[in-house]
Amino acid sequence: MRFALLAVRLLAGYMTGYSGRSLTMADAQRRAVANHRRRLRARGLDRFEVRGLGADRELLRAVAKRLAQADAAAGELRARIEASIGPPVAERGGILEALRRSPLVGAELDLERETGAGRDVGV
Repeated sequence: MRFALLAVRLLAGYMTGYSGRSLTMADAQRRAVANHRRRLRARGLDRFEVRGLGADRELLRAVAKRLAQADAAAGELRARIEASIGPPVAERGGILEALRRSPLVGAELDLERETGAGRDVGV
């Protein structure tokens, strides 16, 4: 009976999924990954996720590796890719630019409002 109670107590934490430590990576592995990512940031490189077709995985990795070299050939590749994709979409000022391209620019419209006392509201 005493052994059964001890076994239940030992298994209770395990069964709920809490063991007190992370089961994903050991501390040394976590530090190694953090140090590696810190060295990448020091070199000016960022990590990011890209979604694409499985068939394009090696192509995307090759392009990313080539662009990360940051030399003249990488700049040329970057320029060719940007030219084939098109100009970047403006994030700010898009409405203002559209209004400036409007055919009504310079039409000298009279947009003055009449000012008056308003209507009589019964209290």
